[in-house]
Amino acid sequence: MADKQEAFETFDFDLEPIRGFPELRWTGKRAFTATQFFPAQRKESYGDPVGGWMNKLFWGDNIQVMSHLLRDFRHSVDLIYLDPPFDSKAEYKKKVRLKIGKADGDQNSFEEKQYNDIWGNDGYLQFIYERLVLCRELLSPTGSIYLHVDWHKSSHIRLILDEVFGAGAALSQSSPGFRNEIIWCYSGGGVPTNELPRKHDNLYWYTKSSEWKFNAVYRAYSEGTLQRGRTAVKGENAKLREDGTPVNDWWSDVKKITSPTDPEKLYYPTQKSEELLERIVQMHTDEGDLVFDCFMGSGTAQAVALKMGRRFLGADINLGAVETTTKRISAIVSRSASGGIAIDDTSTWSKAGFEVYNVNDYDIFRNPVEAKELIKEAMELQPLPTSSVFDGQRDQFLVKIMPVNRIATRQDLNEVISGLDYKKFERMRAEAPSKVVERIMLVCMGHEPDIGPELVKAVKPDNIEVEVVDLIRDKANLHFKRQSDAKLVIKDGHLEIAGFYPLNLLQKLSMDTDAVEDWRQLVETIKVDWNYDGAVLSPELIDAPDKNDLVSGRYPIPDDASTIRVKITDLLSESWEGEIENG
Repeated sequence: MADKQEAFETFDFDLEPIRGFPELRWTGKRAFTATQFFPAQRKESYGDPVGGWMNKLFWGDNIQVMSHLLRDFRHSVDLIYLDPPFDSKAEYKKKVRLKIGKADGDQNSFEEKQYNDIWGNDGYLQFIYERLVLCRELLSPTGSIYLHVDWHKSSHIRLILDEVFGAGAALSQSSPGFRNEIIWCYSGGGVPTNELPRKHDNLYWYTKSSEWKFNAVYRAYSEGTLQRGRTAVKGENAKLREDGTPVNDWWSDVKKITSPTDPEKLYYPTQKSEELLERIVQMHTDEGDLVFDCFMGSGTAQAVALKMGRRFLGADINLGAVETTTKRISAIVSRSASGGIAIDDTSTWSKAGFEVYNVNDYDIFRNPVEAKELIKEAMELQPLPTSSVFDGQRDQFLVKIMPVNRIATRQDLNEVISGLDYKKFERMRAEAPSKVVERIMLVCMGHEPDIGPELVKAVKPDNIEVEVVDLIRDKANLHFKRQSDAKLVIKDGHLEIAGFYPLNLLQKLSMDTDAVEDWRQLVETIKVDWNYDGAVLSPELIDAPDKNDLVSGRYPIPDDASTIRVKITDLLSESWEGEIENG
Protein backbone atom coordinates (compact mmCIF):
# COMPACT_ATOMS: atom_id res chain seq x y z
CA MET A 1 0.00 0.00 0.00
CA ALA A 2 2.46 2.65 -1.20
CA ASP A 3 4.99 2.02 1.58
CA LYS A 4 7.82 3.63 -0.41
CA GLN A 5 6.02 6.85 -1.20
CA GLU A 6 6.16 10.05 0.80
CA ALA A 7 4.65 9.76 4.27
CA PHE A 8 2.24 12.66 3.70
CA GLU A 9 0.35 13.83 0.68
CA THR A 10 -2.36 16.41 -0.01
CA PHE A 11 -5.41 15.63 -2.12
CA ASP A 12 -7.44 18.45 -3.66
CA PHE A 13 -11.16 18.11 -4.35
CA ASP A 14 -12.92 19.73 -7.28
CA LEU A 15 -16.51 20.08 -6.14
CA GLU A 16 -18.83 21.79 -8.58
CA PRO A 17 -20.60 24.92 -7.32
CA ILE A 18 -24.05 24.52 -5.87
CA ARG A 19 -26.80 25.43 -8.33
CA GLY A 20 -30.55 25.11 -8.19
CA PHE A 21 -31.12 23.61 -4.76
CA PRO A 22 -30.90 24.76 -1.12
CA GLU A 23 -27.68 24.57 0.84
CA LEU A 24 -27.73 23.55 4.49
CA ARG A 25 -25.78 25.94 6.69
CA TRP A 26 -24.56 25.42 10.25
CA THR A 27 -22.39 27.19 12.80
CA GLY A 28 -18.74 26.80 11.90
CA LYS A 29 -19.39 25.24 8.49
CA ARG A 30 -16.29 25.22 6.34
CA ALA A 31 -15.37 23.73 3.00
CA PHE A 32 -13.43 20.47 3.02
CA THR A 33 -11.10 20.79 0.06
CA ALA A 34 -7.96 18.88 1.04
CA THR A 35 -6.80 16.14 3.35
CA GLN A 36 -3.53 14.67 4.53
CA PHE A 37 -2.21 11.19 3.83
CA PHE A 38 -1.99 8.96 6.90
CA PRO A 39 0.18 5.83 7.00
CA ALA A 40 -1.17 2.39 7.85
CA GLN A 41 0.52 -0.55 9.53
CA ARG A 42 -0.38 -4.14 8.61
CA LYS A 43 -0.90 -6.05 11.85
CA GLU A 44 -2.68 -9.32 11.01
CA SER A 45 -3.30 -11.54 7.99
CA TYR A 46 -5.89 -14.30 7.51
CA GLY A 47 -6.20 -16.69 4.61
CA ASP A 48 -4.70 -16.33 1.16
CA PRO A 49 -4.96 -13.72 -1.60
CA VAL A 50 -7.05 -14.24 -4.71
CA GLY A 51 -5.56 -12.77 -7.86
CA GLY A 52 -3.18 -10.77 -5.68
CA TRP A 53 -6.09 -9.24 -3.71
CA MET A 54 -6.61 -9.36 0.07
CA ASN A 55 -9.67 -7.75 1.67
CA LYS A 56 -8.82 -5.11 4.28
CA LEU A 57 -10.05 -3.96 7.68
CA PHE A 58 -8.76 -0.77 9.30
CA TRP A 59 -8.78 0.34 12.91
CA GLY A 60 -8.78 4.13 13.15
CA ASP A 61 -10.65 7.36 12.65
CA ASN A 62 -12.42 6.86 9.34
CA ILE A 63 -11.42 10.29 8.07
CA GLN A 64 -7.80 9.18 8.45
CA VAL A 65 -8.58 5.75 6.96
CA MET A 66 -10.24 7.25 3.89
CA SER A 67 -7.41 9.77 3.49
CA HIS A 68 -5.08 6.78 3.46
CA LEU A 69 -7.23 4.86 0.97
CA LEU A 70 -7.36 7.71 -1.53
CA ARG A 71 -3.87 6.94 -2.74
CA ASP A 72 -4.78 3.46 -4.01
CA PHE A 73 -8.60 3.39 -4.22
CA ARG A 74 -9.68 6.79 -5.52
CA HIS A 75 -12.66 6.37 -7.91
CA SER A 76 -12.49 2.58 -7.34
CA VAL A 77 -15.25 1.64 -4.85
CA ASP A 78 -18.43 0.27 -6.42
CA LEU A 79 -20.70 0.45 -3.37
CA ILE A 80 -20.43 2.39 -0.12
CA TYR A 81 -22.80 1.59 2.73
CA LEU A 82 -22.75 3.95 5.71
CA ASP A 83 -24.55 3.41 9.01
CA PRO A 84 -23.13 6.40 10.92
CA PRO A 85 -24.14 7.74 14.34
CA PHE A 86 -27.66 9.17 14.18
CA ASP A 87 -27.17 11.99 16.73
CA SER A 88 -29.65 10.04 18.83
CA LYS A 89 -28.43 11.53 22.14
CA ALA A 90 -27.90 7.99 23.39
CA GLU A 91 -25.06 5.87 24.74
CA TYR A 92 -24.69 2.49 23.06
CA LYS A 93 -23.59 -0.32 25.32
CA LYS A 94 -22.66 -3.95 25.03
CA LYS A 95 -23.34 -6.52 27.75
CA VAL A 96 -20.10 -8.12 28.89
CA ARG A 97 -20.59 -11.35 30.82
CA LEU A 98 -18.28 -14.01 32.19
CA LYS A 99 -18.50 -17.17 30.12
CA ILE A 100 -20.38 -20.00 31.86
CA GLY A 101 -20.65 -17.70 34.84
CA LYS A 102 -23.00 -18.31 37.72
CA ALA A 103 -26.23 -16.37 38.01
CA ASP A 104 -26.18 -12.92 36.44
CA GLY A 105 -24.92 -10.55 39.07
CA ASP A 106 -22.84 -7.44 39.49
CA GLN A 107 -19.67 -9.51 39.72
CA ASN A 108 -20.37 -11.63 36.65
CA SER A 109 -21.43 -9.00 34.13
CA PHE A 110 -21.48 -5.30 33.32
CA GLU A 111 -22.42 -2.99 30.47
CA GLU A 112 -19.51 -1.66 28.43
CA LYS A 113 -20.04 1.57 26.49
CA GLN A 114 -19.20 1.21 22.81
CA TYR A 115 -19.72 4.80 21.71
CA ASN A 116 -21.61 7.99 22.54
CA ASP A 117 -24.03 9.32 19.94
CA ILE A 118 -24.18 12.69 21.68
CA TRP A 119 -23.01 15.76 19.78
CA GLY A 120 -22.59 19.41 20.73
CA ASN A 121 -23.93 22.24 18.58
CA ASP A 122 -23.51 21.48 14.86
CA GLY A 123 -20.37 19.35 15.09
CA TYR A 124 -22.34 16.33 13.90
CA LEU A 125 -23.16 17.97 10.57
CA GLN A 126 -19.54 18.91 9.85
CA PHE A 127 -18.51 15.38 10.87
CA ILE A 128 -20.88 13.83 8.31
CA TYR A 129 -20.11 16.40 5.61
CA GLU A 130 -16.35 15.81 5.62
CA ARG A 131 -16.73 12.05 5.48
CA LEU A 132 -19.18 12.26 2.58
CA VAL A 133 -16.70 14.36 0.60
CA LEU A 134 -14.09 11.62 1.01
CA CYS A 135 -16.65 8.94 0.12
CA ARG A 136 -17.38 10.81 -3.10
CA GLU A 137 -13.71 10.71 -4.04
CA LEU A 138 -13.49 6.97 -3.36
CA LEU A 139 -16.67 6.08 -5.26
CA SER A 140 -16.31 4.79 -8.82
CA PRO A 141 -18.00 6.64 -11.73
CA THR A 142 -20.80 4.04 -11.80
CA GLY A 143 -20.87 3.53 -8.04
CA SER A 144 -23.67 3.98 -5.52
CA ILE A 145 -23.66 5.12 -1.91
CA TYR A 146 -26.28 4.25 0.70
CA LEU A 147 -26.55 6.29 3.88
CA HIS A 148 -28.63 4.76 6.65
CA VAL A 149 -30.27 7.23 9.07
CA ASP A 150 -33.39 7.61 11.18
CA TRP A 151 -35.67 10.49 12.11
CA HIS A 152 -33.15 12.42 14.19
CA LYS A 153 -31.21 14.08 11.36
CA SER A 154 -32.63 12.63 8.14
CA SER A 155 -33.72 16.00 6.71
CA HIS A 156 -30.30 17.54 7.42
CA ILE A 157 -28.45 14.58 5.92
CA ARG A 158 -30.51 14.72 2.72
CA LEU A 159 -29.42 18.31 2.09
CA ILE A 160 -25.75 17.53 2.78
CA LEU A 161 -25.93 14.58 0.37
CA ASP A 162 -27.46 16.87 -2.27
CA GLU A 163 -24.60 19.31 -1.81
CA VAL A 164 -21.86 16.68 -2.06
CA PHE A 165 -23.32 14.34 -4.71
CA GLY A 166 -25.98 16.38 -6.46
CA ALA A 167 -29.78 16.58 -6.36
CA GLY A 168 -30.07 13.86 -9.01
CA ALA A 169 -33.62 12.76 -9.70
CA ALA A 170 -34.93 15.90 -8.00
CA LEU A 171 -33.60 17.78 -11.07
CA SER A 172 -33.84 15.12 -13.78
CA GLN A 173 -33.52 11.36 -14.08
CA SER A 174 -30.21 11.80 -15.92
CA SER A 175 -28.59 14.01 -13.27
CA PRO A 176 -26.00 12.56 -10.84
CA GLY A 177 -26.76 12.34 -7.16
CA PHE A 178 -30.06 11.48 -5.48
CA ARG A 179 -31.81 8.39 -6.82
CA ASN A 180 -34.25 7.32 -4.13
CA GLU A 181 -35.20 7.28 -0.47
CA ILE A 182 -35.94 3.79 0.78
CA ILE A 183 -38.11 3.31 3.85
CA TRP A 184 -37.17 0.23 5.88
CA CYS A 185 -40.20 -0.69 7.97
CA TYR A 186 -40.11 -3.00 10.96
CA SER A 187 -42.07 -3.86 14.09
CA GLY A 188 -41.41 -4.85 17.67
CA GLY A 189 -40.07 -3.02 20.68
CA GLY A 190 -41.77 -0.61 23.06
CA VAL A 191 -44.86 1.41 22.23
CA PRO A 192 -45.04 5.04 23.47
CA THR A 193 -48.24 6.16 25.17
CA ASN A 194 -48.43 9.72 23.86
CA GLU A 195 -47.07 9.56 20.29
CA LEU A 196 -46.89 7.33 17.22
CA PRO A 197 -44.35 4.48 17.43
CA ARG A 198 -41.29 5.13 15.27
CA LYS A 199 -40.88 1.95 13.25
CA HIS A 200 -38.83 2.81 10.17
CA ASP A 201 -35.36 3.91 9.09
CA ASN A 202 -34.37 5.90 6.00
CA LEU A 203 -31.90 4.68 3.37
CA TYR A 204 -30.72 7.42 1.00
CA TRP A 205 -29.39 6.12 -2.32
CA TYR A 206 -27.09 8.43 -4.33
CA THR A 207 -24.92 7.84 -7.38
CA LYS A 208 -21.59 9.32 -8.43
CA SER A 209 -22.69 10.12 -11.99
CA SER A 210 -25.63 9.90 -14.37
CA GLU A 211 -24.71 6.25 -15.08
CA TRP A 212 -24.91 3.66 -12.38
CA LYS A 213 -24.99 -0.08 -11.85
CA PHE A 214 -28.35 -1.58 -10.94
CA ASN A 215 -29.52 -5.20 -10.82
CA ALA A 216 -33.27 -5.60 -10.39
CA VAL A 217 -34.25 -7.62 -7.33
CA TYR A 218 -37.55 -9.47 -7.19
CA ARG A 219 -39.65 -10.37 -4.19
CA ALA A 220 -41.71 -13.53 -4.31
CA TYR A 221 -45.48 -13.18 -4.42
CA SER A 222 -47.59 -14.62 -1.67
CA GLU A 223 -49.42 -17.83 -2.53
CA GLY A 224 -52.73 -15.98 -2.64
CA THR A 225 -51.41 -13.44 -5.14
CA LEU A 226 -49.94 -16.23 -7.26
CA GLN A 227 -53.26 -18.04 -7.39
CA ARG A 228 -55.09 -14.89 -8.47
CA GLY A 229 -52.45 -14.33 -11.15
CA ARG A 230 -52.83 -17.87 -12.48
CA THR A 231 -56.55 -17.39 -12.74
CA ALA A 232 -56.42 -13.98 -14.41
CA VAL A 233 -53.44 -14.46 -16.75
CA LYS A 234 -52.93 -17.30 -19.20
CA GLY A 235 -50.03 -18.63 -21.23
CA GLU A 236 -46.41 -17.51 -20.94
CA ASN A 237 -47.27 -14.37 -18.94
CA ALA A 238 -48.49 -16.54 -16.07
CA LYS A 239 -45.02 -18.09 -15.75
CA LEU A 240 -43.38 -14.65 -15.70
CA ARG A 241 -45.69 -13.52 -12.91
CA GLU A 242 -44.34 -16.31 -10.70
CA ASP A 243 -40.86 -14.74 -10.76
CA GLY A 244 -42.16 -12.18 -8.30
CA THR A 245 -42.56 -8.43 -8.20
CA PRO A 246 -39.70 -5.93 -8.39
CA VAL A 247 -38.65 -4.62 -4.99
CA ASN A 248 -39.95 -1.08 -4.49
CA ASP A 249 -38.74 1.73 -2.22
CA TRP A 250 -40.41 0.60 0.99
CA TRP A 251 -39.11 -2.60 2.54
CA SER A 252 -41.28 -4.41 5.03
CA ASP A 253 -39.94 -7.87 4.24
CA VAL A 254 -36.40 -7.37 5.61
CA LYS A 255 -35.89 -8.38 9.20
CA LYS A 256 -34.47 -6.26 12.01
CA ILE A 257 -32.39 -8.16 14.56
CA THR A 258 -34.30 -7.93 17.83
CA SER A 259 -34.63 -11.44 19.24
CA PRO A 260 -31.84 -12.66 21.56
CA THR A 261 -32.19 -16.09 19.94
CA ASP A 262 -31.56 -14.82 16.40
CA PRO A 263 -28.62 -16.89 15.06
CA GLU A 264 -27.08 -13.73 13.59
CA LYS A 265 -27.13 -11.80 16.86
CA LEU A 266 -23.65 -10.82 18.04
CA TYR A 267 -24.83 -8.62 20.93
CA TYR A 268 -23.19 -5.65 19.26
CA PRO A 269 -25.29 -2.44 19.50
CA THR A 270 -26.73 -1.16 16.20
CA GLN A 271 -26.09 -4.50 14.42
CA LYS A 272 -27.99 -4.74 11.12
CA SER A 273 -29.24 -7.94 9.51
CA GLU A 274 -27.41 -9.68 6.70
CA GLU A 275 -30.71 -9.74 4.80
CA LEU A 276 -30.69 -5.92 4.58
CA LEU A 277 -27.14 -5.73 3.27
CA GLU A 278 -27.65 -8.70 0.94
CA ARG A 279 -30.37 -6.79 -0.91
CA ILE A 280 -28.28 -3.62 -1.27
CA VAL A 281 -25.16 -5.52 -2.40
CA GLN A 282 -27.18 -7.58 -4.86
CA MET A 283 -28.79 -4.51 -6.44
CA HIS A 284 -25.63 -2.48 -6.98
CA THR A 285 -22.66 -4.82 -7.42
CA ASP A 286 -21.49 -7.78 -9.44
CA GLU A 287 -19.04 -10.52 -8.55
CA GLY A 288 -15.63 -9.11 -7.70
CA ASP A 289 -16.87 -5.53 -7.17
CA LEU A 290 -15.54 -3.53 -4.22
CA VAL A 291 -17.76 -2.75 -1.19
CA PHE A 292 -16.77 -0.26 1.55
CA ASP A 293 -18.23 0.56 4.98
CA CYS A 294 -16.31 2.95 7.24
CA PHE A 295 -18.74 2.65 10.19
CA MET A 296 -18.61 -1.14 10.04
CA GLY A 297 -19.66 -1.97 13.63
CA SER A 298 -20.17 -5.73 13.76
CA GLY A 299 -19.06 -6.17 10.12
CA THR A 300 -22.35 -7.07 8.46
CA ALA A 301 -21.47 -5.36 5.17
CA GLN A 302 -18.09 -7.10 5.06
CA ALA A 303 -19.57 -10.51 5.91
CA VAL A 304 -22.24 -10.21 3.22
CA ALA A 305 -19.75 -8.96 0.63
CA LEU A 306 -17.45 -11.93 1.21
CA LYS A 307 -20.27 -14.48 1.18
CA MET A 308 -21.59 -13.04 -2.09
CA GLY A 309 -18.21 -13.02 -3.82
CA ARG A 310 -17.43 -9.31 -3.59
CA ARG A 311 -14.25 -7.66 -2.37
CA PHE A 312 -14.42 -5.40 0.67
CA LEU A 313 -12.82 -2.63 2.71
CA GLY A 314 -13.94 -1.81 6.24
CA ALA A 315 -13.06 0.63 9.01
CA ASP A 316 -14.10 1.54 12.53
CA ILE A 317 -12.66 3.66 15.31
CA ASN A 318 -13.87 1.23 17.98
CA LEU A 319 -11.50 -1.67 18.61
CA GLY A 320 -14.42 -3.79 19.78
CA ALA A 321 -15.93 -3.42 16.30
CA VAL A 322 -12.67 -4.41 14.64
CA GLU A 323 -12.25 -7.48 16.86
CA THR A 324 -15.90 -8.51 16.39
CA THR A 325 -15.60 -8.17 12.60
CA THR A 326 -12.25 -9.97 12.52
CA LYS A 327 -13.72 -12.95 14.39
CA ARG A 328 -16.79 -12.95 12.12
CA ILE A 329 -14.85 -12.74 8.85
CA SER A 330 -12.16 -15.23 9.89
CA ALA A 331 -14.93 -17.77 10.54
CA ILE A 332 -16.21 -17.25 6.99
CA VAL A 333 -12.71 -17.51 5.54
CA SER A 334 -12.26 -20.83 7.35
CA ARG A 335 -15.73 -21.92 6.16
CA SER A 336 -17.03 -22.43 9.69
CA ALA A 337 -19.67 -19.70 9.46
CA SER A 338 -23.20 -20.56 10.60
CA GLY A 339 -26.48 -18.76 10.12
CA GLY A 340 -27.20 -15.90 7.73
CA ILE A 341 -26.98 -16.22 3.98
CA ALA A 342 -25.04 -19.07 2.39
CA ILE A 343 -21.53 -18.64 1.07
CA ASP A 344 -21.27 -18.46 -2.71
CA ASP A 345 -18.70 -21.23 -3.13
CA THR A 346 -18.86 -20.85 -6.91
CA SER A 347 -17.22 -17.43 -6.63
CA THR A 348 -13.45 -17.18 -6.59
CA TRP A 349 -13.68 -13.98 -4.55
CA SER A 350 -15.46 -15.73 -1.68
CA LYS A 351 -12.18 -17.54 -1.06
CA ALA A 352 -10.12 -14.36 -0.59
CA GLY A 353 -8.40 -13.74 2.75
CA PHE A 354 -8.16 -10.43 4.58
CA GLU A 355 -5.71 -8.23 6.47
CA VAL A 356 -6.09 -5.97 9.51
CA TYR A 357 -4.37 -2.57 9.61
CA ASN A 358 -3.87 0.19 12.14
CA VAL A 359 -3.97 3.69 10.68
CA ASN A 360 -1.60 6.27 12.11
CA ASP A 361 -0.53 3.97 14.96
CA TYR A 362 -4.03 4.21 16.37
CA ASP A 363 -3.43 1.89 19.30
CA ILE A 364 -3.90 4.11 22.34
CA PHE A 365 -7.58 3.76 23.08
CA ARG A 366 -9.66 0.64 23.01
CA ASN A 367 -12.86 2.60 23.55
CA PRO A 368 -13.12 6.35 22.81
CA VAL A 369 -16.06 6.66 25.22
CA GLU A 370 -13.65 6.20 28.12
CA ALA A 371 -10.79 8.12 26.55
CA LYS A 372 -11.25 11.41 28.40
CA GLU A 373 -11.08 9.82 31.84
CA LEU A 374 -8.08 7.73 30.77
CA ILE A 375 -6.27 10.85 29.56
CA LYS A 376 -7.02 12.70 32.78
CA GLU A 377 -5.59 9.83 34.77
CA ALA A 378 -2.54 9.36 32.55
CA MET A 379 -1.68 13.07 32.51
CA GLU A 380 -2.40 13.43 36.23
CA LEU A 381 -4.66 16.43 35.67
CA GLN A 382 -5.77 18.44 38.66
CA PRO A 383 -9.56 18.80 38.78
CA LEU A 384 -11.36 22.06 38.00
CA PRO A 385 -14.91 23.17 38.86
CA THR A 386 -17.53 21.31 36.83
CA SER A 387 -18.61 24.62 35.27
CA SER A 388 -15.22 25.01 33.57
CA VAL A 389 -14.90 24.37 29.86
CA PHE A 390 -11.49 22.85 30.58
CA ASP A 391 -10.92 19.27 31.71
CA GLY A 392 -8.20 19.89 34.27
CA GLN A 393 -4.97 21.68 35.06
CA ARG A 394 -1.38 20.53 34.61
CA ASP A 395 1.42 22.68 35.96
CA GLN A 396 0.44 26.19 34.84
CA PHE A 397 -1.65 25.07 31.89
CA LEU A 398 -5.42 24.78 31.60
CA VAL A 399 -5.97 21.51 29.69
CA LYS A 400 -8.71 20.98 27.13
CA ILE A 401 -9.13 17.43 25.80
CA MET A 402 -10.29 17.76 22.21
CA PRO A 403 -12.53 15.12 20.52
CA VAL A 404 -10.64 11.82 20.51
CA ASN A 405 -12.68 10.07 17.83
CA ARG A 406 -11.47 12.37 15.08
CA ILE A 407 -8.92 14.99 14.12
CA ALA A 408 -9.28 18.24 16.10
CA THR A 409 -10.20 21.17 13.86
CA ARG A 410 -10.51 24.94 14.13
CA GLN A 411 -14.24 24.54 14.67
CA ASP A 412 -13.50 22.65 17.88
CA LEU A 413 -11.86 25.79 19.26
CA ASN A 414 -15.22 27.57 19.53
CA GLU A 415 -16.02 25.96 22.88
CA VAL A 416 -12.58 26.88 24.22
CA ILE A 417 -12.86 30.48 23.06
CA SER A 418 -16.35 30.94 24.50
CA GLY A 419 -15.20 29.50 27.83
CA LEU A 420 -12.28 31.86 28.42
CA ASP A 421 -12.43 34.29 31.34
CA TYR A 422 -11.90 37.63 29.59
CA LYS A 423 -12.53 39.67 32.76
CA LYS A 424 -9.63 37.79 34.37
CA PHE A 425 -7.51 38.58 31.31
CA GLU A 426 -8.23 42.30 31.62
CA ARG A 427 -7.34 42.31 35.30
CA MET A 428 -4.07 40.42 34.78
CA ARG A 429 -3.10 42.57 31.80
CA ALA A 430 -3.63 45.69 33.85
CA GLU A 431 -1.40 44.33 36.61
CA ALA A 432 1.38 43.04 34.29
CA PRO A 433 0.95 44.12 30.64
CA SER A 434 3.96 42.19 29.35
CA LYS A 435 3.19 38.83 30.94
CA VAL A 436 1.22 35.89 29.59
CA VAL A 437 -2.34 36.01 30.92
CA GLU A 438 -3.21 32.37 30.28
CA ARG A 439 -1.55 29.12 29.29
CA ILE A 440 -3.69 26.57 27.47
CA MET A 441 -2.87 22.99 26.50
CA LEU A 442 -4.91 21.29 23.76
CA VAL A 443 -4.77 17.50 23.88
CA CYS A 444 -5.66 15.98 20.49
CA MET A 445 -5.83 12.68 18.65
CA GLY A 446 -4.43 14.25 15.50
CA HIS A 447 -5.14 17.87 14.57
CA GLU A 448 -5.13 20.45 11.82
CA PRO A 449 -1.62 21.95 11.66
CA ASP A 450 -2.65 25.52 12.48
CA ILE A 451 -4.94 24.80 15.40
CA GLY A 452 -2.57 26.34 17.99
CA PRO A 453 -1.91 29.62 16.12
CA GLU A 454 -5.62 29.89 15.32
CA LEU A 455 -6.48 29.86 19.03
CA VAL A 456 -3.87 32.55 19.76
CA LYS A 457 -5.20 34.62 16.88
CA ALA A 458 -8.82 34.24 17.95
CA VAL A 459 -8.35 35.75 21.42
CA LYS A 460 -6.11 38.72 20.52
CA PRO A 461 -5.21 41.20 21.89
CA ASP A 462 -4.97 39.02 24.98
CA ASN A 463 -1.55 37.46 25.47
CA ILE A 464 -1.95 33.69 25.74
CA GLU A 465 0.38 30.75 25.31
CA VAL A 466 -0.91 27.61 23.59
CA GLU A 467 0.68 24.16 23.58
CA VAL A 468 -0.73 21.35 21.44
CA VAL A 469 -0.18 17.75 22.54
CA ASP A 470 -0.81 15.15 19.84
CA LEU A 471 -1.39 11.79 21.50
CA ILE A 472 -0.65 9.90 18.31
CA ARG A 473 2.79 11.50 18.17
CA ASP A 474 3.51 11.89 21.89
CA LYS A 475 1.98 8.72 23.33
CA ALA A 476 5.31 7.06 24.21
CA ASN A 477 5.44 8.67 27.65
CA LEU A 478 1.79 8.08 28.52
CA HIS A 479 0.19 4.93 29.94
CA PHE A 480 -3.53 4.65 29.42
CA LYS A 481 -4.67 1.31 30.75
CA ARG A 482 -3.70 -1.60 32.90
CA GLN A 483 -1.80 -4.22 30.97
CA SER A 484 -2.82 -7.83 30.67
CA ASP A 485 -0.46 -10.66 31.44
CA ALA A 486 -0.24 -14.30 30.38
CA LYS A 487 2.12 -17.25 30.64
CA LEU A 488 3.04 -19.55 27.75
CA VAL A 489 4.68 -22.95 28.17
CA ILE A 490 5.57 -25.85 25.88
CA LYS A 491 4.81 -29.25 27.38
CA ASP A 492 4.61 -32.71 25.80
CA GLY A 493 4.58 -31.28 22.28
CA HIS A 494 1.76 -28.88 23.07
CA LEU A 495 1.49 -25.14 23.51
CA GLU A 496 -0.23 -24.39 26.79
CA ILE A 497 -1.63 -21.14 28.13
CA ALA A 498 -0.68 -21.53 31.78
CA GLY A 499 -2.62 -18.46 32.85
CA PHE A 500 -4.18 -15.23 31.58
CA TYR A 501 -4.80 -12.12 33.68
CA PRO A 502 -6.60 -9.24 31.89
CA LEU A 503 -6.28 -6.63 34.62
CA ASN A 504 -8.57 -4.03 33.06
CA LEU A 505 -11.38 -6.55 32.64
CA LEU A 506 -10.91 -7.90 36.16
CA GLN A 507 -11.11 -4.38 37.55
CA LYS A 508 -14.42 -3.76 35.74
CA LEU A 509 -15.73 -7.05 37.14
CA SER A 510 -14.47 -6.03 40.61
CA MET A 511 -12.70 -9.35 40.83
CA ASP A 512 -9.27 -10.52 41.92
CA THR A 513 -7.45 -13.09 39.82
CA ASP A 514 -8.10 -15.73 42.50
CA ALA A 515 -11.85 -15.16 42.26
CA VAL A 516 -12.03 -16.44 38.67
CA GLU A 517 -12.76 -20.16 38.54
CA ASP A 518 -11.13 -20.59 35.13
CA TRP A 519 -9.15 -17.93 33.22
CA ARG A 520 -10.78 -19.17 30.02
CA GLN A 521 -14.04 -17.56 31.20
CA LEU A 522 -12.41 -14.22 30.43
CA VAL A 523 -11.32 -15.04 26.88
CA GLU A 524 -13.05 -14.37 23.58
CA THR A 525 -10.45 -15.75 21.17
CA ILE A 526 -6.95 -17.21 21.02
CA LYS A 527 -4.94 -16.94 17.80
CA VAL A 528 -1.66 -18.71 17.17
CA ASP A 529 0.94 -18.04 14.48
CA TRP A 530 3.29 -21.05 14.52
CA ASN A 531 5.96 -19.28 12.44
CA TYR A 532 5.83 -15.60 13.33
CA ASP A 533 7.86 -13.37 11.00
CA GLY A 534 8.38 -10.64 13.59
CA ALA A 535 6.02 -8.17 11.92
CA VAL A 536 2.57 -9.49 10.92
CA LEU A 537 0.51 -11.99 12.88
CA SER A 538 -0.72 -14.70 10.47
CA PRO A 539 -2.82 -17.04 12.61
CA GLU A 540 -2.84 -20.65 11.49
CA LEU A 541 -4.92 -21.61 14.52
CA ILE A 542 -7.96 -19.60 15.64
CA ASP A 543 -9.78 -20.78 18.75
CA ALA A 544 -12.99 -18.72 18.71
CA PRO A 545 -15.78 -20.69 20.39
CA ASP A 546 -19.41 -19.61 20.32
CA LYS A 547 -21.24 -17.91 23.17
CA ASN A 548 -20.48 -19.63 26.49
CA ASP A 549 -18.09 -22.26 25.17
CA LEU A 550 -14.52 -21.94 26.41
CA VAL A 551 -11.29 -21.81 24.48
CA SER A 552 -9.10 -24.90 24.78
CA GLY A 553 -5.88 -23.27 25.94
CA ARG A 554 -3.83 -26.33 24.87
CA TYR A 555 -2.81 -26.95 21.27
CA PRO A 556 -0.58 -29.52 19.51
CA ILE A 557 2.50 -27.90 17.99
CA PRO A 558 3.20 -28.63 14.28
CA ASP A 559 6.57 -30.17 13.48
CA ASP A 560 7.73 -27.14 11.50
CA ALA A 561 6.86 -24.56 14.19
CA SER A 562 9.59 -22.05 15.09
CA THR A 563 8.75 -18.73 16.75
CA ILE A 564 5.23 -19.09 18.15
CA ARG A 565 3.23 -15.87 18.49
CA VAL A 566 0.00 -15.92 20.54
CA LYS A 567 -2.74 -13.30 20.67
CA ILE A 568 -5.32 -13.62 23.47
CA THR A 569 -8.35 -11.32 23.23
CA ASP A 570 -10.53 -10.88 26.31
CA LEU A 571 -14.22 -10.07 26.64
CA LEU A 572 -13.46 -6.33 26.38
CA SER A 573 -11.72 -6.85 23.01
CA GLU A 574 -8.40 -5.95 24.64
CA SER A 575 -5.53 -8.21 23.65
CA TRP A 576 -2.31 -9.59 25.01
CA GLU A 577 0.38 -10.77 22.59
CA GLY A 578 3.48 -12.77 23.37
CA GLU A 579 5.75 -15.36 21.85
CA ILE A 580 7.75 -18.42 22.73
CA GLU A 581 10.42 -20.32 20.82
CA ASN A 582 9.76 -23.94 19.89
CA GLY A 583 12.87 -25.90 20.84
